[in-house]
Amino acid sequence: MSRLQISARVFSVAAALALVGCAQAPKPLYMWEAFPKQQYETLLSEGGDTGAQIQALEAHAEKARAANEALPPGFRMHLGMLQLSVGNASAARQLWLAEKLAFPESSPYVDTLIKRLEGNAPGASKENPA
Repeated sequence: MSRLQISARVFSVAAALALVGCAQAPKPLYMWEAFPKQQYETLLSEGGDTGAQIQALEAHAEKARAANEALPPGFRMHLGMLQLSVGNASAARQLWLAEKLAFPESSPYVDTLIKRLEGNAPGASKENPA
């Protein structure tokens, strides 16, 4: 093997090691944190105080905004459901519309919930939109 071939191999190995050293794990698409666990506990009716859940999710959303990270799919929907459960229909509607903007594929579900919510105006049936 000539010196030129050895030099080429050494260079190739060094270049490969440099690339491997610079490689980073892919960044997650969304800031999930404890959201899936919190949502699961809520759906099992083990989530505890609804007000505390709302505060935790709002803190999560603020942290995501500060870090310029995206909230995961369903986050705003879930927070909206919690807001509705404490009687804040206006906040629920705003959160659902924000979910629709962030994830257009949620439009049919969001539209259905908003129609039901609007049907719950004073004098209408008191059925929960979810």
